[in-house]
Amino acid sequence: MMPEISLNILDVAENSTRAGASLVTINVTADTDADRLTIQIGDNGCGMSEEQLSHVTDPFYTTRTTRKVGLGVPFFKMAAESAGGSFSIHSQIGKGTEVTAEFGLSHIDRMPLGDINSTIHNLIVYHPDTDFCYTYTYNGASFTLDTRQMKEILGGIPLNTPEVSAYILEFLNENQKETDGGASL
Repeated sequence: MMPEISLNILDVAENSTRAGASLVTINVTADTDADRLTIQIGDNGCGMSEEQLSHVTDPFYTTRTTRKVGLGVPFFKMAAESAGGSFSIHSQIGKGTEVTAEFGLSHIDRMPLGDINSTIHNLIVYHPDTDFCYTYTYNGASFTLDTRQMKEILGGIPLNTPEVSAYILEFLNENQKETDGGASL
C-alpha cells in the first residue's frame, strides 16, 4: 500500500494523462464535523468499457503492456475502505472517468494526506499538455488552482519555466495554509 493518499492521487491522475485527458480535476475536501476526507479525481480521457470498469479494482488486471499487475486503483480502494470510507469509479468511453474515495478523517487506519501540494505541482509541471483544476476545501473554506486560467494570464509562458514552477508551488502552499490554518491531514 502507498504510505500517503497524495501518492494514490498521483497514480490515478497519471492514469488520466495516459488515457489522453486534456483536463484532470482533483478535489480534496476535508470536513471535520462530518469526520470525512473526500478525494475526487475526474478526467475527460478515453474512458473505459464496462468490461474494463468491472476489472479495474482487480490487482491482477491492467491494460498496460509493460507489466502484468495494476495495483494503484486496488490499493486506493483498500485504503479508503479500511479507513471507514468508500470507493467508487465511474467511466464512459469517450467521456472520461471519475474516481471518488472517501475516508474517515479521524479513523486510526487512515493514512495521512501527505504532500498534496508537491503532488499537484509535479502533475502540472511534468504534464504541460494537460490542464489541471485542483480545489482544496477545508470545513467549507477553499481555493482553486486552474492551469487554464494560469496559461491565459501567462500568454504562452510554459508552466514548467523555473520561475512559474516555483510560483505554482508557493501558491499551493500559501493557499492551503490560509484555507486550513495549517491543519495536518
